Amino acid sequence: MTQTVALSRRSFLVASMAGGAVLTLDASVVLAAASATAPADVLNAFVRINADNTVTIGAKNPEIGQGVKVMLPMLIAEEMDLAWEQVRIEQTDADEKLYGPQVAGGSSATPRNWIPMRQVGAAAREMLVMAAAKKWGVDPATLSTASGTVVQTSSGKTATFASLAKDAAAQTPPDLAKVTLKDPAAFKIIGTSKPGVDVPKIVKGEPLFGIDTRVPGMVHGAVVKCPAHGGTVASFDDAGVKAIPGVLGVVAVNSGFVPEGKADTLVIVADSWWKASKAREKLAVKWDDTAVTSFSTAKYEIDAAKLIAGTPQTSVFKAGDPDAALAKAAKVVTADYEYPFLAHASLEPQNCTGLFKDGKLELWAPSQAPAGGRAETAKFCGLTPDDLTIHLTRIGGGFGRRLLNDYMVIAGQVAKAMPGKPVKVLFDRTDDFRHDFYRPAGWHRLTAGLGADGALVALKDHFATFGADGKPVRAAQMSPGEYPAPVVPNVDLGVSYMATNLATGWLRAPSSNAMAFVFQSFLDEVAEAAGLDLPELMRRTLGEPREIPGERAKFHTGRARGVIDAVCKTAGWKGREKGRGFGFYFSHLGYFAEVVDISMADGALKVDKVWVAGDIGAHVINPLNAMNQAHGCVIEGLGQAMVGQKIVQEAGAITADNFGDFALMRIDAAPREIAVEFVKTDFPPTGLGEPALPPVIPALANAIYSLTGKRHRRLPLEVV
Repeated sequence: MTQTVALSRRSFLVASMAGGAVLTLDASVVLAAASATAPADVLNAFVRINADNTVTIGAKNPEIGQGVKVMLPMLIAEEMDLAWEQVRIEQTDADEKLYGPQVAGGSSATPRNWIPMRQVGAAAREMLVMAAAKKWGVDPATLSTASGTVVQTSSGKTATFASLAKDAAAQTPPDLAKVTLKDPAAFKIIGTSKPGVDVPKIVKGEPLFGIDTRVPGMVHGAVVKCPAHGGTVASFDDAGVKAIPGVLGVVAVNSGFVPEGKADTLVIVADSWWKASKAREKLAVKWDDTAVTSFSTAKYEIDAAKLIAGTPQTSVFKAGDPDAALAKAAKVVTADYEYPFLAHASLEPQNCTGLFKDGKLELWAPSQAPAGGRAETAKFCGLTPDDLTIHLTRIGGGFGRRLLNDYMVIAGQVAKAMPGKPVKVLFDRTDDFRHDFYRPAGWHRLTAGLGADGALVALKDHFATFGADGKPVRAAQMSPGEYPAPVVPNVDLGVSYMATNLATGWLRAPSSNAMAFVFQSFLDEVAEAAGLDLPELMRRTLGEPREIPGERAKFHTGRARGVIDAVCKTAGWKGREKGRGFGFYFSHLGYFAEVVDISMADGALKVDKVWVAGDIGAHVINPLNAMNQAHGCVIEGLGQAMVGQKIVQEAGAITADNFGDFALMRIDAAPREIAVEFVKTDFPPTGLGEPALPPVIPALANAIYSLTGKRHRRLPLEVV
C-alpha cells in the first residue's frame, strides 16, 4: 500500500514571524495573521491567513500537469471551512522535514494525503474556533464556521479568521489523530470542479517552468555526453572552446549513472545557451566506451528469442501445477508478445539552475522527486543535504523521467565549479532523447490452458527482459500479482534477464503500460478459444467479490467486475463486434475498464470513441481535473500503441534525434470522443495520474483484431 503521512500533536511548534503570529502544527501547518506590510511571497508551511481574510495555502508536491497543485489545497480548504474564492495557492519549496513526502509519482498524492491534509485543515479550524470561544467567553461547541468566519448563531457574533489568527496561535494544539473531520455529506469543495490555478498564466506564456528560470547574473550550460550509454571521458581538449568569446569554461561531471570518480558529462558554460551549444562543435573528446558499444536493438531481439525458447532463469510467482494442468487442458493457447524501449519525450527538456555561494547550493529544479535529488546532488557535490535549498518549478511534462535527478546532479556540480554564478544547465531535444531513462523493452511467451467448460485453468509466461545478477534493471519488474495470476489455480510466471547498457526508468503507469497490453491481448485470444468475449472471460475468472493480498496492494475482484460491467453497459457492449475492443487493468490502486471503437478509411485507422469506467474510491476530489487526467491517459496510451513510438539503439547509442523519430499523438489522430464514468465505491480515494492509461492499449489491439482479423502482438501496432 502507498505510504501515508502521520501527523501528531507531539511535535507542534510555536514560533513568531514579523507582522503576525505563526503556529506550526507538526511542522505541517502554519496560521499567520500577516500584516498589510508582510511580504506577499512569504509562505510558512501550508497555511497563511492574510489581513484581507484570504488564505494562502501551500501546495507541497511537484506539479507536472496532474492537478495536485489544486487538489491538495482543496483538502485543507474544505476542512478549514473556507470559501474557495478566499483561497490563494503557492508552490512550496522542497523540504520534506517541514512538509512530509513531496513526490509526483505512482499516483500517490491522493492516498498519501487524503487524511493528513484534511487533518491539517481541521486542526487549523479547531484552533480558530477555540480562539473565538475564549475571546467571547463561550463554549466552543456553540460556534460554527463558514467561509473563513467563526459564527455564534445565538448571539449573531462573527469574527473573521484573520482577526483570530494571533489568538489562535496561543491555543493548545489539538491531537491531529482526534480532530473531527467533516461528514462527506457536508463537503462543499471536495467533489466540485476547480480549474488549474496556473492555467491563465500558462495561456499567457508567463514563466512558470524550470526552463523559464531567470536569476540575475545567470550563465548557461550545454551538455556533451558520450553517445554510448555508460561511456566515460577518457580525455578532452577544450582549447578551441575557450577561445570563443563569452565561453567561461568546460566542467567535467558525473551524472550519477557511472561509477564515482568518473566523468560522463562535459558542460560548456557561456554567457548564452546558444553560444554554449554551438561551442560543442569545437570540443574534442575521447570517450572510454569500448565496454558499451556492443549493445543494439538487433542484438536484443536475437538474445530475447533464445531466452524465451529456453527455461526461465527464475520464477516470480508459482501456484499449483501448471504443467500438469496444461497436459490435461481441453484447449491450449500459446502466443508471443513484445514491446520496445520507450522514451518519455517530455515537451520541456531536462534542465536545472544552480547557484553555489558561501558553501551552500541553491537549485531551481523541475523534479518529481526532489528529496532523492537533494541526497544525490549533495553526495556528488561533497555537501550535506541541509546545505541545499530547492525551489520547485512547474514541470513541463515528466511521466516518470523527472523521478531521476541527473539534471540536478549535473547542475549542482557545475554551479559548485563556478561559485557565485547562477548556472542554468539545459538539455536540447537530442540530448533529451538520447540520454533518457527508458521504459525497458520486454518479450513474453505465454501459454494458457482451458478446461472443458471454458474456464482458465492454467497460465504460464516466460518473460525476457533486462537485468543482472538475477535482478531486473529499474522498471523491468513483473509483479507476482500480475493479473490474472492471482485468480488462476495453476500459474508460473518465469523471467530471464539479459544485459543492457541503457539507463532505464519509470514511464507513466510503469510496468502496467506494457503488461496490460501483453496479458489483456493474450486473454482476448484465450477468450476467443473458449467461445467467449473478453469481458465474460474476465467475469468468470474473477469469481466472487473478494480481496486478494498482493505484494504492494490488495486486489478486489468485485471492484474489477464493477468497472467491467459499467463500461460494457455505457458502451452498449454486445459481445464480439467488428471494430470494438475491450481492456481492463488494475494499476496504482485504480480499477479501469475501457472499450475502443475504431474504423478504417482509405487504409488509415481512426479511433472513433473510447469508453472509460474507473473506480478510484468513494470520492473524486476534483471532477474537472479527474476528467482531464482520464482523457490524457487515454491519449498518451494510444500514442504509445499506434504512432510508431519506439527507441532504437545502435552501437550502444540511441538513434533518435527529435520528434520525427519518436512521434507524439497529433490532434487529428486523437479519438473524436472519450466518455468517462467513475464508479464510486466505499473505499478511500486513490490517484488518477496513471491507472486509466494501461487498458486502452490492449483495447485498441483487440479492436484492430476484431476489425481486420489480424492479431497484433508487437508494439507499436503497425496497422496497414
